[in-house]
Amino acid sequence: MAVHIHNPNFLHTHQLRSSLTSASASPASYHFTRYSPAKHPGFICKSNNKDDYLIDAPVSAGDGFSFSGGKYSDQPSPSDEWLKQGKWVKAHRVGGSGEEAKDPIFGLTMGSSSQASKDVFRWFCVESGKVDSPPVILIHGFPSQAYSYRKALPVLSKNYRAIAFDWLGFGFSDKPQAGYGFNYTLDEYVSSLESFIDEVTTTQVSLVVQGYFSTAAVKYARNRPEKIKNLILLNPPLTPEHAKLPSTLSVFSNFLLGEIFSQDPLRASDKPLTSCGPYKMKEDDAMVYRRPYLTSGSSGFALNAISRAMKKELKGYTEEMRSSLMDKDWKIPTTVCWGQRDKWLSYQGVEEFCKSSGHNLVELPMAGHHVQEDCGEEIGGLISRIISKAALI
Repeated sequence: MAVHIHNPNFLHTHQLRSSLTSASASPASYHFTRYSPAKHPGFICKSNNKDDYLIDAPVSAGDGFSFSGGKYSDQPSPSDEWLKQGKWVKAHRVGGSGEEAKDPIFGLTMGSSSQASKDVFRWFCVESGKVDSPPVILIHGFPSQAYSYRKALPVLSKNYRAIAFDWLGFGFSDKPQAGYGFNYTLDEYVSSLESFIDEVTTTQVSLVVQGYFSTAAVKYARNRPEKIKNLILLNPPLTPEHAKLPSTLSVFSNFLLGEIFSQDPLRASDKPLTSCGPYKMKEDDAMVYRRPYLTSGSSGFALNAISRAMKKELKGYTEEMRSSLMDKDWKIPTTVCWGQRDKWLSYQGVEEFCKSSGHNLVELPMAGHHVQEDCGEEIGGLISRIISKAALI
């Protein structure tokens, strides 16, 4: 597979050797790389088997606005193994009056998973590597989970303390009903990210963030530049054309129809992950991604809330992010990695933005919007090299 590099001194990939430049350098120092791994992993999508599901699972398997609990089977599942690898971290104080949450359709008291914690939210995270190694925080996109970094974690753990977490409202972290302690606005995601990072480490961190949540991470980095050692953005919304949710996601913001679709794990989980690029989901992986939607209605209602907030706030946040990254006073070493098979965000304007801002750009020809899913091990190695090269500057 051909590797096309505008500057062969930018990156070390297989036989390519180079050095990264600081993001604070002038636009003339912009570097562009088309990254093409020697071996790209193939993904196989296994057909569903009706025996994998128990439609009449006991209600005890789940709560909230789910009709059956949706338990896959009584046997151990991949999601059980993923949960065993992780832990819950308490961070960010719960807002609101403490009133019990009620569902937005029937006004009935929600199950426990839709209720806010009493004082501080619980975040699910998976950590790999030595505690005293430099921390790398891996932030998933919308909508996804920390699980998306499962293949990058072992690679990064060789030299770093890698931490992947589920945002509030996603995966296995708390998912309070909107209006009862957390409203899922981007401002709240910025402040909650600050709380989480302060809880897990007191040192500088390297931030890796994918997709639409890049807007919140960049605002956090602008507010707390002393905490950020490196910033790596995976397919972020960089142009004005990116500041609009694709129909696959915006449908969840619709009244009633959004509530219905968000309770369907195939629409809420499978379709958003597989419709934006070449990713073919294995059934074992689907079992992890679907579990939050199958065991409780809280995941769907959180998806409704964040979709509505994104639809309302994304344009302003994207403009603010562009302004921050273009600011001559931006001193954080920043690299944009772009999966060129992204079906949601066009590549048009991305290279021009990186040139004018002086930030490094790495093209990933085989990846789509969810870069870490399409080339997990490769992106782990790429992140490691970007951070190590920046440390030499």
